[in-house]
Amino acid sequence: MHQLKYKGKKEIGIFLGNMYGKELEATPLFKTVEVIIPVPMHPKKEKMRGYNQSEIIATGLSQSMNAMVDTKTLIKTVKTETQTKKSRFSRWENVKEVFEIRNYEHLANKHVLLVDDVITTGSTLESCILNLSKVPGIKISVASVAYAYH
Repeated sequence: MHQLKYKGKKEIGIFLGNMYGKELEATPLFKTVEVIIPVPMHPKKEKMRGYNQSEIIATGLSQSMNAMVDTKTLIKTVKTETQTKKSRFSRWENVKEVFEIRNYEHLANKHVLLVDDVITTGSTLESCILNLSKVPGIKISVASVAYAYH
């Protein structure tokens, strides 16, 4: 994960996503996924890093799951400080109102897979899900290739 996230090794994310997608596709719950949404980064941070690692993983997932990647509907509107050393409550406070959905009509009545690279407390995913759940008839599933163990 470190190589993908901080060292520019995007091929690792594509590979992991593709392999993970094959596993997910083999389960009934994930067979109906139509749209894959990576957890967005703030545009300034993404420009600084050069890519969004969750989007790279989502690209690999889409290759094996036959689902489109949507990077335009869920956006991060506020640049937050790093979550790395924050407590669970501080993480939630840091992300609770930083995501927004735009032009989401195409997600109505669709099964969406929300993708994050690493789950630590789930605060980021929870904030994204709260926004996405405003879409009529949406079904939201979550995937991540790693979780932080404390």
